[in-house]
Amino acid sequence: MLNDPRSHGLWEKTAPHPPLTPRLEEPASADVAIVGGGYTGLSAALHLAEAGVNVRLLEAAEIGFGGAGRNVGLINAGMWVMPDDFTKELGPDHGEKLLDFLGQAPYLVRELIDRHGIACELERNGTLHCAVGPEGMKELEERARQWQKRGAPVTLLDAAGTERRIGSGAYAGSLLDMRAGTLQPLAYARGLAHAAVMAGARLHTGSPVIETGETNGRKFVRTAGGEVSADWIIVATDAYSTGPWESVRREQVYLPYFNLATRPLGDNLRRSILPGREGCWDTKDILSSFRMDQAGRLVFGSVGALRGAGTAIHRNWARRSLKRLFPQLGPMGDKLEFEAEWYGQIGMTGNALPRFHKFGHNVVGFSGYNGRGIAPGTAFGRLLARHILGDVPEADLPLPLTDMQEPAFRSIREAYYEAGAQIAHFTGERL
Repeated sequence: MLNDPRSHGLWEKTAPHPPLTPRLEEPASADVAIVGGGYTGLSAALHLAEAGVNVRLLEAAEIGFGGAGRNVGLINAGMWVMPDDFTKELGPDHGEKLLDFLGQAPYLVRELIDRHGIACELERNGTLHCAVGPEGMKELEERARQWQKRGAPVTLLDAAGTERRIGSGAYAGSLLDMRAGTLQPLAYARGLAHAAVMAGARLHTGSPVIETGETNGRKFVRTAGGEVSADWIIVATDAYSTGPWESVRREQVYLPYFNLATRPLGDNLRRSILPGREGCWDTKDILSSFRMDQAGRLVFGSVGALRGAGTAIHRNWARRSLKRLFPQLGPMGDKLEFEAEWYGQIGMTGNALPRFHKFGHNVVGFSGYNGRGIAPGTAFGRLLARHILGDVPEADLPLPLTDMQEPAFRSIREAYYEAGAQIAHFTGERL
């Protein structure tokens, strides 16, 4: 994307084409202007257009350019933090409301894919959070207890049950969440865009917003080529925010994350490695994730950026890790070839929970998905649509209104995460 093969990698190679989305090159009027062409913006555009609302969406680059087109493709429920921590951070009302909202979000993703016939390699067999050693298993036991007391369909598997599903004996156990699954993330974003256009939304790419304001009682967003006036503005730019809402990006600490995709594996390996195509990640601080796409490519990722010295370091570490996890790779594990490699940035908030912001009268947005953008982004987009339509008042939103809070030493912490991942992966998995 934008002539950078390491921005979207495999997903750009295998995703269907997006709809035609010309630049904004004229003055326009709408009921709602949406800034950002990721899951939140596209979901909001779709649901508003389906309700008969005149919508214009402006994307600075291309549909799915940010985290929506780069992530691993795990449709997870909840967030990284433990369920009980929601109430500790937000209080019992908002905490439980947000937990239930996010727990149901993967079902909305499935429903939209089915209703609009989105071709995005959807797999419904759940995800596996994999325990590294006894400490990792203790963490999953507690996570399972907290979800199960809320009625969530999660199951704790022992080492043998985990090995049967993954094809690896490396883990002490795992937590299976049947609400979750996997998909091709850029294909899903482009599918939402097609559905939004079919519903009547107008989408513009290559149209970064450079100014916003109000004139004659109407909001406006201005690009180099045109301007949209509207009654409402949705800010859906999240961690890739620039321009008038760069404060959304400054509120988050970047955590770099990369993915590598093997060439399609042979039939025997595909029967022994993730035969059910569950998406997986582990309990390490510098975690690893892995999943299979429908063509049999093993997609493996971790914290780190594929630039400079980090490219070779992370690539070689991935080969060593995959050889240990899956001995059945045999001699090919030493010289495993990757068909694609790419990376992006995860925006992390201070408490690892999303934010609700008002940037002015009728200018609203959710952000801070902390690496869990697919289901939350889709659900928050629909929620913004319902809020604007008057169906959900602000008092009933699952998040309280918060002020912008830039974290201390943000730039230093970001450099530390990138360098720390390089050091860990340079030394890791060596015999």
